[in-house]
Amino acid sequence: MDGVDERIAAGGEQVCLVPWAEGDLWLLRRTNSPEMTAHLGGPESEERLLARHRRYLEPGDGQMYRVTLADGGETVGSVGYWQRAWRDTEVWETGWGVLPEFQGRGLAVRAARAVSGAARAAASHRYLHAFPSVEHAASNAVCRGAGFTLLGQVDFEYPKGHWIRSNDWRVDLERGD
Repeated sequence: MDGVDERIAAGGEQVCLVPWAEGDLWLLRRTNSPEMTAHLGGPESEERLLARHRRYLEPGDGQMYRVTLADGGETVGSVGYWQRAWRDTEVWETGWGVLPEFQGRGLAVRAARAVSGAARAAASHRYLHAFPSVEHAASNAVCRGAGFTLLGQVDFEYPKGHWIRSNDWRVDLERGD
């Protein structure tokens, strides 16, 4: 899959989504800090990071991306979408991470909009969900800003064996909302 541009006409920085590549392991390590994983159950072991990197590289349902600034190509984070069963239906799930030095600039919202477009283009599932912790104000703001609809609170397992109270946000890919 080719990269995806999220062009924002009314100001703000633009982002590109670059399909995950072998050389992107460093980004997983950067986003594996206590600060970046505080709402996700904490940092993963090196073994788990390597397994995650291999999964991101495998062809399959969904796609992980490295998020870059459109002007200059500097890496700012990651975003992706993947298939999961949710309430007896196959849906896309999404998640993102923006490196600390790039946070607060609207880049996660732009990346979430772009990944919604990529999931829509895949034309496999009607819905794209995000499940941020109810306590993660920034990720919930990203969902709101990227046009997701809040469906309510749910108990959500991530990582395996670790339950968190999350908000269930959804985009209807057929309607474009």
